[in-house]
Amino acid sequence: MNSMLDILRTLTIGSAAGTLFAAVLTSLPITLGSRLALGASIGAWIALAVAITASGAVTHSPLVLPILFVLPLVAAGLAATSAVWRSAMMAIPAPLIIALNAMRVIGVLMLFAAAAGRMGGPFPYSAGIGDVITGLFALPVARLAARNPRDVRVLEWNIFGTLDLIAAVSLGMISANGSPLQLIHAGAGSAEITTLPWALIPLVLVPTYLIGHALVFAHVRAAATAGNGSQTRLAQA
Repeated sequence: MNSMLDILRTLTIGSAAGTLFAAVLTSLPITLGSRLALGASIGAWIALAVAITASGAVTHSPLVLPILFVLPLVAAGLAATSAVWRSAMMAIPAPLIIALNAMRVIGVLMLFAAAAGRMGGPFPYSAGIGDVITGLFALPVARLAARNPRDVRVLEWNIFGTLDLIAAVSLGMISANGSPLQLIHAGAGSAEITTLPWALIPLVLVPTYLIGHALVFAHVRAAATAGNGSQTRLAQA
């Protein structure tokens, strides 16, 4: 039974990552060569994350997971310093970015893991329930964003989704048994997240979704600025 669940988790998490990156790559207004290079870089990153996790380094060294988690965020931040790449990232429609969060309903897998005793403490419940809520509202909010990106509900959803990921990462770090950062001692804790396929969540999916939330914030701000500018021009007219 456990082996079947492991296969299901691997297929589900792998499919989510594949769908997420395929959607992003096809929506970027970049040349074919740049798209292929970016796709190869993402593939190499995922392969590296899998290899390092399989080696046991993520499990046995408390610093490996945080370092690997931060690297994609740093790479995205550096890319945003380039006007060309910043423009390309902003060309990804906000409704698409939001809609892709629907796949976060796979957070229910963490609730199953907690029920099976493979994860313990508040971590799986916070991460699982928060992701499910974010995922369930993603498509309705995407429709709102398509009609009016300045709708306050878009911003509220984005804040909730961002805080959910930050809370999950924080609870995961302080719930890891044997970690010098451990503050919560509760059964299996978050150790399972350092094994495959679970490690793909903090090493691949979470950083990607955080980047997506940052882009949604940028879209909301741009829409608000454009709206205020239009109102000013109308008032002056």
